[in-house]
Amino acid sequence: MNNTSLFKGNDGTNYLFPFILVTSLFALWGFANDITNPMVAAFKNILLISNFESSLVQFAFYGGYCFMAIPAAIFIQKFNYKKGILVGLGLYATGCLLFIPAGNAMAFWAFLIAYFVMTCGLAFLETTSNPFILSLGSEETATRRLNFAQAFNPIGSLTGMLIAKEFILAKLNTATEAERMVLRDTNPGELVAIQQSDLDIVGGPYLMLGLVVVFFFVVFAVSKLPQVSVSNTVAVAKSTTGAIFKRLLDNKTYIRSVIAQVFYVGVQIMVWTFIIQYAENELGMSKAGAQGYNMWAMGIFVTSRFICTFLLKYFKPSTLLTTLAIGGGIFTLGTIFIHGMMGLYCLVAISACMSLMFPTIYGIALEGMGDDSKLASAGLILAIGGGCLMPPLQGLLIDKAHWFGPALDSTRVSFVLPLICFIVITAFGWWVGAKNR
Repeated sequence: MNNTSLFKGNDGTNYLFPFILVTSLFALWGFANDITNPMVAAFKNILLISNFESSLVQFAFYGGYCFMAIPAAIFIQKFNYKKGILVGLGLYATGCLLFIPAGNAMAFWAFLIAYFVMTCGLAFLETTSNPFILSLGSEETATRRLNFAQAFNPIGSLTGMLIAKEFILAKLNTATEAERMVLRDTNPGELVAIQQSDLDIVGGPYLMLGLVVVFFFVVFAVSKLPQVSVSNTVAVAKSTTGAIFKRLLDNKTYIRSVIAQVFYVGVQIMVWTFIIQYAENELGMSKAGAQGYNMWAMGIFVTSRFICTFLLKYFKPSTLLTTLAIGGGIFTLGTIFIHGMMGLYCLVAISACMSLMFPTIYGIALEGMGDDSKLASAGLILAIGGGCLMPPLQGLLIDKAHWFGPALDSTRVSFVLPLICFIVITAFGWWVGAKNR
């Protein structure tokens, strides 16, 4: 089946233009995700806080998904996809612009609020865009279409990583954490000046991002999007919200998909957040230098996403998912047990195995759901809360070096959490494959 057919419905309608328009949003939230991951390390140094405290950036960022996923799904169920996108873009822009008063206040809690508002918007965008993409063509090609759209998400992610590396991390004051602690005791005024300058540097790219999001808001406001059903092939009766939730709770495949998605998002955010700490603590790299390896990881992720999308023409999604989850577990073991650069290379290589997972689990969960997928997508976006809870837990493990004794490095030991995630995803992929045999 050629790629053109991915964008045609069973009635011959061509959905290429709305597909391109909505796919642009995948890059837009990818940018937000991956300009934010390095900020965990940046805030730790700027504000002299612990790994656990700095990981609250991820708690606030992904907490927005948890809080807003179900309200967003109910909203689009009541209204339509376009209005959901516009609300999402409005909240996204607002969160970005809140970085300016947060920086002026020099208050970590204010940055956390900005991240939370931003991702309330992203929850709207993802809850809307994923099922919308599934609907823009025949149901037979829905999973391939979503994988293709998701392939553009890492392009935004790479751009966000580059901006973080070159325009934030590389421009921050070079004073180390130890030097800043000395200043805190001997010259607090100088420390405050350094912190204010650093926070201004952090806020600048978010201000520009907010203006870009405002532009997209205008583009979508004036564009005409098709009023499509999530299923072009099945006539689905209108149902009450309560009835839909009951069907979802009774659907074993859907419930297990949500659980698998929780662990996938958790492992993705942990791996990409703590590459910097791994490179710093194990190899003595600078934050900007360590972020370069994060960019290599994302480049591998992008390449693997396109390769795996092609392979889906020949292999079942569950087969590829299981194989890649096993591979991810093996590389994680290398990250834990291999010292030096080889351990870092294993950590970077994990990204090749993660590339297929989010859209494939998403497609498995929503297959054949028809209009129920509007609310079903909420559970899958709610699952992004895995990125809310797990990074602070890993940060806590890194902080508690004394728990493991001198023979074990806490940074490497902390990657036992990603290993557990890959075990869960492997079990899910195997179960789906066995069920479909």
